[in-house]
Amino acid sequence: MKSRTKTLALAAVAGAVLLTSGFKASAAEIERVYGPNAMSPIAAGVSVPPGYTTFYISGALPTAITPAAPGTPANFGDITQQTRSVLDNLKATMDKMGVSFGDVVAAHVFLDPTADFMAMNKVWATEFGTATQPNKPARAAFRTNALVLPGALLEIEFVAAKKVSTKKK
Repeated sequence: MKSRTKTLALAAVAGAVLLTSGFKASAAEIERVYGPNAMSPIAAGVSVPPGYTTFYISGALPTAITPAAPGTPANFGDITQQTRSVLDNLKATMDKMGVSFGDVVAAHVFLDPTADFMAMNKVWATEFGTATQPNKPARAAFRTNALVLPGALLEIEFVAAKKVSTKKK
């Protein structure tokens, strides 16, 4: 009986230690780790805990603004216009899925070799790391020889995560 009492006492102590050490019995939140540059519009890393639904948003390309110039960048505008167009297209898809820019945890940006990365980043920063939407995703950007749509300067794809209630009403 002494052995059982000792085991219960140790279990109680272990439980108390967990409770006082900040252990959360409830589900954790998405964790975003930022690098040393606070002005960076991306996170250094993002961790999504169990209990979240993952959403994969296909790569989006810009929408034509000058149909008279097919197959050229003029068809879609400069990199600033194209980035805005792509982000708007992604937002429309995310709206249908019930997620937003704040739920994006990872992104891949594919850029034409002639695309101005800094100009793209400036438009990017209007959606991520703002006063109204402070979340920033982990992101990788790649230069590619050609995108599937002639004249497009970039393509962006997202991964989003959101806690979705499965309770039936």
